[in-house]
Amino acid sequence: MRAGFVALIGRPNAGKSTLLNRLVGEKLSIVSSRPQTTRNRITGIRNRPDAQVIFVDTPGLHAGRGRLGEFMQKTAERAAEEVDVVCLVVDAAAPEGPDDLVLAPLRAFAGPVFCALNKVDRVKPKSRLLPLLERWRGAHAFQELLPISAADGTNCDRLFDLLVRALPEHPLLFPADATSDQPETFYVAEVVREKVFHFTHQEVPYAVAVRVEDLVEHERPERLDIHATVFVEQESQKGILIGKGGAMLKRIGTEARRELEAFFGIPVFLGLTVSVRRNWRRDPRALREFGFLLTS
Repeated sequence: MRAGFVALIGRPNAGKSTLLNRLVGEKLSIVSSRPQTTRNRITGIRNRPDAQVIFVDTPGLHAGRGRLGEFMQKTAERAAEEVDVVCLVVDAAAPEGPDDLVLAPLRAFAGPVFCALNKVDRVKPKSRLLPLLERWRGAHAFQELLPISAADGTNCDRLFDLLVRALPEHPLLFPADATSDQPETFYVAEVVREKVFHFTHQEVPYAVAVRVEDLVEHERPERLDIHATVFVEQESQKGILIGKGGAMLKRIGTEARRELEAFFGIPVFLGLTVSVRRNWRRDPRALREFGFLLTS
């Protein structure tokens, strides 16, 4: 039996969250085409008879601005200090190459490091991959460098097998049926936040935090009642989020409820309210209240 932690790190929008969901086999991390959607470390667990792999998805490595940006950057950097294996996820279709921002955490890590060149389905012609592979191969002593596509699954099983082989021999670290160490309320908040990203624009989704006020399961009839507050920083953002006659908030709530029902397997009542918490992204107390705490 092998068991251990694997950190997925990389630039914003490299596809780390999509890869986490692909490798775990369940949607645990929100996915958006916009960068910097992941704010916390999100742990997903994949079990098989001979191994348990605990994946840690992280915020994108970027020059953090403000207290929330600093939190996201430190969270990503510290993830590489507390795991058994690191997997650098690179957007193969992006123009950026190796630089100190993504390589510095790897140099400080003593364990095995893999490089997953993601989104190869977008690279055409495929001959463009060869110089890209050579460029990254020369940037760091990776244990293996693998072209993958988290979107369509190309080489993802191969990547998973390589990561398993790099883990230490160890008993299970979590129950054999576990898929995440995050509480249900965290998942609910992330689903609501994802729908905000899908349906609103400009600064609004980045100014949103979601707090689940209560989550109650009823047996007769079987149903999950959830009430959550969506926080924004300005009254104008609140108006956009609610929409004319409450249409936008209803749309967000409906789509989130459908996804939550599929995840929990029972009917869900989801009640959303919107509240203004001015400049919460720069307020240490608010950041702690909304769960943005460094894990170490």
